[in-house]
Amino acid sequence: MFKLKKENYLQILFILSILILLSAFVIEFIYGYQPCNLCRIERIPYMIAIIIILLNYNFKKNIIFYSILLILVFLFSILISIYHLGIEQGLIEESVACRSKSLDLINKEDILNSLQDLRISCKDVAFRIFGLSLTTYNIIISIIMFLLSTKVYLLNNDIKK
Repeated sequence: MFKLKKENYLQILFILSILILLSAFVIEFIYGYQPCNLCRIERIPYMIAIIIILLNYNFKKNIIFYSILLILVFLFSILISIYHLGIEQGLIEESVACRSKSLDLINKEDILNSLQDLRISCKDVAFRIFGLSLTTYNIIISIIMFLLSTKVYLLNNDIKK
C-alpha cells in the first residue's frame, strides 16, 4: 500500500467530499433528477467532513479528536446508506419521511399546494450508473472514506507514542 502522510489522507478525504457533493448537485440541478429525503441526508456527512478537515488544519493540537469525528461521520454515512439501500430493495419499510404522499386532489388550489410539498419516494431509484443506484455507490465510497479516516487516526496514534 502507499506510504502517505496523514495530511495526504486528509487531502484525499477533503477532495473526495467536495467531488461527491458537486456530483450530487450536478445530478440534481443540471440533469434535473430530484433526490429523495434520504439522498439529501446522505450528503450531510460529506459537508460535516469538509468542516472537520478545515477545523483540523486550523487547530492541529486536536488531531486525534478530529480523526475520531471523521470515523464517526463516515460510520453514520455507511449506516444511513445501508438503510436507504434496504428501502430501495424492499427489505425495509419506507419511513414516513420518505413516503410520497398519496394525492387526493379536488381543485386547482390543492394541485398547486401539492406541487410545493412534492416528496420523492426513497424506494424509487431515479438515477443509475452502470445499473447501480447512487446509494450503492455511496455505501462503497463511505466505506473507503471510513477506512481513510481510520488510517488518519492510526497515523496520529503512531505519532503520539
